[in-house]
Amino acid sequence: MDFDPYDRIRPILWQRESLRLLDQRKLPFSVEYVECRTSGEVTEAIRDLVVRGAPAIGIAAAYGVVLAAGDVTAATGSEAQAAMQPAIAALGGCRPTAVNLMWAVSRMCRVLAAAGNDWRRRLEEEAVAIAREDLAANRRMGELGARMIEPGSGVLTHCNTGSLATGGFGTALGVIRAGVAMGRIARVFAGETRPWLQGARLTAWELHQDGIPVTLVADSAGAHVMKIGRVQWVIVGADRICANGDTANKIGTYAHAISARYHGVKVMVVAPSSTVDMVTARGEDIPIEERDGAELLSLAGVRVAAPGAAAFNPVFDVTPAALIDALVTERGVIERPTAAAMAVAFGRASA
Repeated sequence: MDFDPYDRIRPILWQRESLRLLDQRKLPFSVEYVECRTSGEVTEAIRDLVVRGAPAIGIAAAYGVVLAAGDVTAATGSEAQAAMQPAIAALGGCRPTAVNLMWAVSRMCRVLAAAGNDWRRRLEEEAVAIAREDLAANRRMGELGARMIEPGSGVLTHCNTGSLATGGFGTALGVIRAGVAMGRIARVFAGETRPWLQGARLTAWELHQDGIPVTLVADSAGAHVMKIGRVQWVIVGADRICANGDTANKIGTYAHAISARYHGVKVMVVAPSSTVDMVTARGEDIPIEERDGAELLSLAGVRVAAPGAAAFNPVFDVTPAALIDALVTERGVIERPTAAAMAVAFGRASA
């Protein structure tokens, strides 16, 4: 299947001496890139949401490890790793929930530890491989997920899970792109995704670039859209998938999943195998990142909450496996995921 007409955006551009990141804080009104020349600048860009989305964070961090080599003088990879450890630790710890971040950093460290005097070349090759593998996985997942959807269906997605959140094409949005290309998806609804409005700013922008019509709804309107029969699937991504199939994703996903179960709408979670964390047994064990309450109290820098109001700002929530109808990775589809099915597909400690 030719998906190229729906794969135009690349948020991460490797320049050999620097990493260019599409600044997602400026979209949709301004397309600007932030150029990172050091690992510290990559760490800051990840923390400040210049780049976001679990797979994209992992790819950026991999290139950040390459930049951490900087002026390090070392004969072997293991010597270089010791010198680079503070920078590597900073990269690995800048976003705690997205497992792809530590997965990518750990993979880079394994290559570095085993490399000889060609360690710089090996590092760069591995980062490039991580990015290429992500794009290939997304296209595979797009086709697998789309084939589960009945022609003429409507779908609701949450947050942004497209090219901006990955190496290209997207996870959940990749399924939607593939579904449109295959004539299976007739209607796309996107939740606005407060407080950063990733759905309104990013998902709507991406789909517009591809010529795919999208209807924006308030996050709280999701249940109503399901009730009136406009959508048959809720399709979302994930930042971490536990050994029992519980899934952490952008805050608000859990509410959509509960509504979907009540209204007979199916839930599909789409993520690469690098998002699977078989070391973490269940959702209750996932560290949930909390950000500054000011993000919730204001909109575009203007305070909208009453003076004196406090804010609780968790960035993610956990959807229990029991509410998920299909888990799609590049390795295949697990319908109604369980701990046993996850173990068969991923082993018992593959994080």
